[in-house]
Amino acid sequence: MTVRVRGIYATALTQLLREAGHEVVQASGPIEDRFDGEFADERAAVTVTTTDDQQGVGVVGDRDVADPIIDRLTEIGRDTLRWDDPTPEGAVYAGTVTETLSSGAVVDLGDGEGFLPYSSSDERVETGDTVRVQVVEASAPWTDGRPVLDTTVAVRGSLLSLVRGGTANRSGTGGPAMLDVISAEPREGWSVSWEAASEDASFDALAEALDAANDRAAAIDDALAGADAPEDCAPTRYDEGLSTAWLWFGRESRFALDEARREVTATMPGHHRVKAGDRAASAAVDYVEALCDDLDTDETDFPFAVTARQFGPQVGGSLSLGHGKPDGRLITLGSGEVQSVNDDGTVTIEREMRAGGSYDALGIPKEAGDIAETKVKEGRWWYPTVYRDSDGEKKGTYVNVCTPVEIFPDTARYVDLHVDVVKHADGTVERVDDDELAAAVERGHVPEPLAERARSVAAAVQSALE
Repeated sequence: MTVRVRGIYATALTQLLREAGHEVVQASGPIEDRFDGEFADERAAVTVTTTDDQQGVGVVGDRDVADPIIDRLTEIGRDTLRWDDPTPEGAVYAGTVTETLSSGAVVDLGDGEGFLPYSSSDERVETGDTVRVQVVEASAPWTDGRPVLDTTVAVRGSLLSLVRGGTANRSGTGGPAMLDVISAEPREGWSVSWEAASEDASFDALAEALDAANDRAAAIDDALAGADAPEDCAPTRYDEGLSTAWLWFGRESRFALDEARREVTATMPGHHRVKAGDRAASAAVDYVEALCDDLDTDETDFPFAVTARQFGPQVGGSLSLGHGKPDGRLITLGSGEVQSVNDDGTVTIEREMRAGGSYDALGIPKEAGDIAETKVKEGRWWYPTVYRDSDGEKKGTYVNVCTPVEIFPDTARYVDLHVDVVKHADGTVERVDDDELAAAVERGHVPEPLAERARSVAAAVQSALE
């Protein structure tokens, strides 16, 4: 079972996956330097890649082998959350164009929406058109992005790719006679192109990669053989595509990844926590670790005060609340002005509320001039928001129970765990939304150990407020 790993979690994940018996291939230069022994340059059955926002990873690969790798990564911490992608990478669809934008079209796939760049279509597309498209780049559920589509159907890989609708291509990076050298041919009706990584791969590895690509091409051919034209069936999925899953790492998970990385190389406290928050901070972490050989300290030494002073948040600036939902969505609750940043990891922000609607669970109207004061603390499983009117009178307190808060330079991130505690203006304390947490557990969005922790935290908060 071969796996390719890329991104800021690569060292830790390589260590964990190798311990679990998986073979890491096509390792980057830094990974080769940190581990004893060579890494093969053969085809990867599964690819694990850090998301662009560095909050987690995407796992894409062959459906018959990806699950054990996904399961192992899900076990990293109780605040590691997993979602299967409804529009998996490589899937082929008949879709309907619902909107045209400046650079491409929005396509209804039935399972969700995708984005088709105009450069990825041979013909001009207009609203109402039906098209056959393939998902070439999936999108994490906590981002605002749509999966990227292409009208060219292909089997895309890091060593080679097959394109449907052509003849064998004997040119490209792999050399003009590569097919003769490896004694293999692409499936009839498909053309082959050699990717840059093929230059370092053995002939046997290339032959095996071509065999696997041919098998995948055959499955796509079977799915499209005799299928209805897009105009007769859109939206529908022709081919299932690759196994595609997303894993979001919470604070506990990032520190667990620190421990795995520390078994391999010098790792400062909060290595992944800092890197996930700011790319400039990521470079600083690399600098510190390059200078220091002995960084064997525990989680309690995480340098929050230094990190905040250097990278933020800072008093007078703004901080938003990145309110993750157990189904994978991310809702930004709005930015507040930072009132204070304490060395213990507590940050206080204030937001001026607009009139309209009411405050959840408190049952009181939002009025112009209301102030919401929120205190978030690094690593805490809950945070309170106190609502006051324009005269400073308290209207109520809402305590959100969540995964451990991470305070990045411009956003406090966590995943809401549904169950919350409110304290009304008259002093009455109420615990709410236990039923929503139970439903999330039943749907598989919240693992039971995480749900138990949420219930325990809610009980403790309720007791403290009464």
